Amino acid sequence: MKSTDKHRKIIRAATKVFARKGFYNARISDIAKEAKVADGTIYLYFNNKFDILLSVFEQEIGKLIEHVNLLLGKKNSARTKLEIFITNHLEEMKKNRYLAEVIHIELRQTTKIIREYRKNAFNEYLMIIAAIIEEGQADGTFRQDILPDIAQQVVFGALDEISICWHTDSDCTYTPAEVSYQITSLLQTGLLVQAT
Repeated sequence: MKSTDKHRKIIRAATKVFARKGFYNARISDIAKEAKVADGTIYLYFNNKFDILLSVFEQEIGKLIEHVNLLLGKKNSARTKLEIFITNHLEEMKKNRYLAEVIHIELRQTTKIIREYRKNAFNEYLMIIAAIIEEGQADGTFRQDILPDIAQQVVFGALDEISICWHTDSDCTYTPAEVSYQITSLLQTGLLVQAT
């Protein structure tokens, strides 16, 4: 198996283990067992458990960034871009239960670690939302008094809370498209410049 393949295999295994056990309860041996590699093999690719968690965010969130940027590049309207971002995130979180759980739980429990890691993909992902807000403000679509960095937290907070319901609540039968419409409508009503 190629080195890059083994690295990806360990990342996928770690995502599952972190989702099931939580970062602090997970052990390197749990990740090795899930990946079907020797414990020592993990240390050929990662320094420690924190390094693995950051790599999970870098690799998995990196894929989200690449995909959503491709989708956004085909659209002009800031309103449409915001809807695309929201829909894409919800669809990806519904497909990838383990990543949804890791994002939901670990961003709350290990915030200090993530914040100290300055150049990380998660911050880049959030900045896409802020850039869409700024674009809408520049063309007069979105209100000027909205602070993009606060708006990005509001948008992501809503997405994060709702996306986890597919994996924890058996009564959550809404489709990503239905949820996307609701969130987008609520947010854009608050963002839009009101006609006078």
